[in-house]
Amino acid sequence: MHVIRIKNATFYAYHGAKQEEQNIGGKFEADIDIHTDFTEAAVNDDLKKTINYEKVYRFMNKFVNERKYFLIETIAYRLADALLKEFPQIKKVVVRIRKNSVPVGGVLDYVEAEVTKENE
Repeated sequence: MHVIRIKNATFYAYHGAKQEEQNIGGKFEADIDIHTDFTEAAVNDDLKKTINYEKVYRFMNKFVNERKYFLIETIAYRLADALLKEFPQIKKVVVRIRKNSVPVGGVLDYVEAEVTKENE
């Protein structure tokens, strides 16, 4: 098993439990760990034999922006399912969604939700 990682993919989107978050929007970041077998791609230096991370990024961007969610937990959970469905070569995926500027009445860098899912 091999891993392809996408780190700090950044999106401006309109998610949050509060109405103003869904109106104003904010910065969200995602890390994706894609567990797959890219042996054939590496041996043959062939993009068609691996998971094209440009396509993964575009898929993530569309997913994050196609609807509003209240929870980053929901985004992580549903994005993991969607990635497994869209890219059948993925054996296991770890999705981390971070939300910056969280209105918690205090100072923090971000809040993050993580989901790990596997194809059967």
